[in-house]
Amino acid sequence: MAAKTDNFQSPDYFNVDDLLTEEHKLIRESVRNYVKKDISPIIEDYAQRAEFPTQIIKQLGELGCFGPTVPEQYGGGGLDYISYGLMMQELERGDSGVRSTASVQGSLVMFPIYQYGNEAQRNKYLSKLASGEWLGCFGLTEPNHGSDPAGMLTNFKDNGDDTVTLNGAKMWISNAPFAEIAVVWAKDDSGDIRGIIVERQMKGFSTPTTHGKWSLRASATGELVFDNVIVPKENILPNIKGLKGPLGCLTKARFGIAWGAIGAAMDCYHIALEYSKERVQFGRPIAGFQLQQKKLAEMVTEITKAQLLNWRLGTLMNEGKVTPAQVSMAKRNACEVATNICRDARQILGGMGITGEYPIMRHMMNLESVITYEGTHDIHLLITGMDITGLNAFK
Repeated sequence: MAAKTDNFQSPDYFNVDDLLTEEHKLIRESVRNYVKKDISPIIEDYAQRAEFPTQIIKQLGELGCFGPTVPEQYGGGGLDYISYGLMMQELERGDSGVRSTASVQGSLVMFPIYQYGNEAQRNKYLSKLASGEWLGCFGLTEPNHGSDPAGMLTNFKDNGDDTVTLNGAKMWISNAPFAEIAVVWAKDDSGDIRGIIVERQMKGFSTPTTHGKWSLRASATGELVFDNVIVPKENILPNIKGLKGPLGCLTKARFGIAWGAIGAAMDCYHIALEYSKERVQFGRPIAGFQLQQKKLAEMVTEITKAQLLNWRLGTLMNEGKVTPAQVSMAKRNACEVATNICRDARQILGGMGITGEYPIMRHMMNLESVITYEGTHDIHLLITGMDITGLNAFK
């Protein structure tokens, strides 16, 4: 196979497509074609240079990948959650960082403004975010508070007029270096966790870029630093208090990751399958050897199980019946499946698997972030454990 030619075909061993509507398949096809045309040809170069392809911001907006489940009146797509999942699957098939850009924008920036904001906030921000005119980011994780966000130190004080003063720092923030706005979670004077919208031009607000990453190299990551930032009270999200706010956003984003990570797995499986049929050793294609067939058969089995799990998760999400614990299980499963498949695919390709001629090593490195962010692998396991036993292992 030609190294830079994207001839991806998705595996569908159990005819899961029969469970999708024609609209679902059209949406998936449009995003798949975009990835083949605009992401696959450039992404290895951007990842090697650790540079964010800023042109994708407008492209993703035009494609409808920002806030696809947000109502059309606010610039969203008004689509269902299976459509959203399929979009994330196809974007991450291209690159986890591209999917992260869309996930953050839709689930962590647009969703809280739509769900927890007021009409003035929705009208001011959502259409600009949906179109890609503005990029947003989500500030929850702090240098000393990751898995335990309730311990956050970032806070704002009432100034006695129509403003507050925000101080603190957040880190590991996707989109931060290029974001026009940040949805930041901070404690108010009463110690309650509140969401507040911080705008790029506000004095004392800076977004230092995180350098030296081995993972998500084509994604923009940074810090959010607040040094006596004066923010109007009208920027506080009025309809939520407490950790329930940011966790509600993370449930939506984790849903997208469950679909997205399987996109990366599908890409690695497809490449390993094609390579194994073309690579000849000992006089025949290596696909004919038992150990290679074992790897490939296990890959497509795990992908199939994850496809069915994700489809059911999307159905429950559409019906408003999903639980955060179900989303945690699906996110954790997808990350584990994808990382294992990437590693097996790398072995099938041998030495070629570590080069930029193929995307496998890039997917492997990216997934090391995906398996950690928005709830680590262990934390999601304990969420399931607490759900089935009724006992909290976090305390």
